Amino acid sequence: MKKILLIAFLFGISVTVFAQHPPFYNDIQRFKKQDSLDFPKKKSILFIGSSSFTKWKDVQDYFPSHRIINRGFGGSTLPDLIRYTDDIVFPYKPKQIVIYCGENDIASSDTISAETVANRFIVLFNKIRSRYRKIPVVYISMKPSPSRERFFPKMIAANNAIQQFLSTKKRTVFVNVYHLMLNGESQPMKEIYLDDMLHMNSKGYLIWQKALEPYLK
Repeated sequence: MKKILLIAFLFGISVTVFAQHPPFYNDIQRFKKQDSLDFPKKKSILFIGSSSFTKWKDVQDYFPSHRIINRGFGGSTLPDLIRYTDDIVFPYKPKQIVIYCGENDIASSDTISAETVANRFIVLFNKIRSRYRKIPVVYISMKPSPSRERFFPKMIAANNAIQQFLSTKKRTVFVNVYHLMLNGESQPMKEIYLDDMLHMNSKGYLIWQKALEPYLK
C-alpha cells in the first residue's frame, strides 16, 4: 500500500511539474543545451520565429557571407516569442534580428484580429528595443500559405499594420514576401510549398533569400 501511495505521489509531482512548463519549453531547453556545447559567436544575425524558420535548416547555406543563428521553433506565436525573449534573443548579442511570426496567431482562432497581431508584434519589438536600442530589426511579412487561404484578408491587414508601424521606427525593415509568392493570377504558387500547403520547399526559400539578402547587415 505504501509503495502504491509513493508511486501515486511521485506521479502527481511529475504531472504538476509538467503542467507548470509553458508551451515550447522543451524547444527552448534544446537551444540552451545546444548553446552549452557550442555557443554562437556574437555579432551574428539572429533569426527568431515560427516553423518557417525551424524548417529552414540549411539557412546558413542561403547566406554564406553572413553568420546566422536560427532560433525558430515550430508552431510559435508572437506571445511565445515575447515569453522567451530572454532566452532566444538577449543572450546572443546579435548585430541584427530577423523575425517571422504572426501567421500562427491568426490561424489559431477566428477571434484573433489583425489589430491584435500587430499589437503583439509591437510588444515584441518594444521588448527587444528595451535592451537593444540600435540593433536593426527585420520583419518578414506573413506568407500566403494555400492551406490558410481563408485568413488571407486578415494577414494582409496585419502585414500592412506592422509595415506602417515599422515605417515610423529607425533601423527597421519590412520585407514583403507576400506578393512575391503569388502567381500571375494573384493566387499562391503551390509549387513552392510542401504537400501540407503550409511549409515551403527550397523554391519558396529561394524567394525569401532573394528578398531578404539586400537587407542583411
